[in-house]
Amino acid sequence: MTSANVDPRTPVLVGAGQFKQRPEVPVEALEPVAMMAEALNAALADAAAPGLAKRATHTWVVKGAWPYSDPAALLNERFGIAARTGLSTDGGHVPQTLVNMACNRIAAGQADVVLIVGAEGIWSRRRARRAGQRIPYTGQTDKAPDELLGVDVVMNNEVEIERGLRDPINVYPLFESAFRASRGETVDGHRDRIAAMWESFNRAAVANPYAWVRTPMTAQEIREPSPTNRLVGFPYTKCMNSNWDLDLAAALIMCSAETATAAGVPADRWVFPHAGTDGRDTDHVSNRDNLHSSPAIRVAGRRAMELAGVAADDIEYVDLYSCFPSAVQVSATELGLGLERELTVTGGLTFAGGPLNNYVSHSIATMAGKLREHPGSIGLCSANGGYLTKHAFGIYSTTPPQHGFRHEDCQRDIDRLSSVELDAGYTGRATVEAYTVMHGREAPEAALAAVRTPSGRQWARSSDPSLMDEMQQSEFVGAGIVVNDSFEFASG
Repeated sequence: MTSANVDPRTPVLVGAGQFKQRPEVPVEALEPVAMMAEALNAALADAAAPGLAKRATHTWVVKGAWPYSDPAALLNERFGIAARTGLSTDGGHVPQTLVNMACNRIAAGQADVVLIVGAEGIWSRRRARRAGQRIPYTGQTDKAPDELLGVDVVMNNEVEIERGLRDPINVYPLFESAFRASRGETVDGHRDRIAAMWESFNRAAVANPYAWVRTPMTAQEIREPSPTNRLVGFPYTKCMNSNWDLDLAAALIMCSAETATAAGVPADRWVFPHAGTDGRDTDHVSNRDNLHSSPAIRVAGRRAMELAGVAADDIEYVDLYSCFPSAVQVSATELGLGLERELTVTGGLTFAGGPLNNYVSHSIATMAGKLREHPGSIGLCSANGGYLTKHAFGIYSTTPPQHGFRHEDCQRDIDRLSSVELDAGYTGRATVEAYTVMHGREAPEAALAAVRTPSGRQWARSSDPSLMDEMQQSEFVGAGIVVNDSFEFASG
């Protein structure tokens, strides 16, 4: 089968564009909607069919840290098109979920051309504010989009927030300790390994012209704390955390095969989504069966491969969502990819950049370029929102899918799997299941721990300096502790 004789309703990615700005005078930066327009222009140029925008039936924007209420309408106005507008909910899974949604609608004849765009201008906005200046933004706060794309999920309960699990920087290092213990690694050996893995991500970023951080770094420089690389949540230094202090934009153009042909998109620009899946783990981390794995990634990720008719060893290029090392390792393990292979095409959210919800738009755009450079190869992109909570997968190739695009929402199968109850009021003896030590700029501030009780899972914390120091030197997963009435813990 060739692109010339595929089913007319086969969805195809025909344009991928990225944009990066770092002006010397921050107040001269483009506002985010203008950045989106630049990325979309790049995607149209990439498709070699400038008139394709006029055929758009839908313009969808990935939600960002800006005040526009319907940025897709602003883009429609700039490009002179009358497409239906959409704005996503929050989550790093969103771009791949939108691609899956676009493919389903295109295949069903409910859409012809879908423009998917996102941008963040956090770097320039922050620096302009520091200088007492303001980047002018287009005013728009009262227009609602035609569609709200996705469903918001409340991912923290009151107990988790109260005990210190407020943000991803608190939660992902907990997963890291649980993953380390599941493999039987030593604390130091594990730190060496994840630093080496992140060095490989840095190398990919250095080679990526759209990466935000392209300064080469060694594993040692990534691993060890320094004045510019402080510890954040042990064992993570700053250079192992997602970086959203950046100005990046990306756009994807999806359409049907018949529309691509009619618009004159050259066949060598066509990248076919073969399969996509979606699913999520328990909304609250408190209810996960364990903290070193992800049933949703296992079920939805492997199902994507089954729908595409490929095995892990058939996939030449991979970009796993990489907000923190634990996310990469859990995903690779669940998908059967192995931790030794290359797991990014961009450089990941630390180095390529983590523009809030829009990273995977960059991931897919970069993947499209890789697959075009190597026709017939297969690529997989994973997307993750929350705390290993919301997941989406896509498998791509320049070769048309034998049975058309195939998609599945895997939630029913995921929901059948076991979970754990939160034992919020428990005090007494318990066993550490996962932990981290959170650091301020000068010193460690609090140890956070997930502990197993006779009836479920409890969260506890400690600010004992000697205990925090010990927890960073030796393995505490599996250790016995005592939780007091204030839900603080001590060795026991």
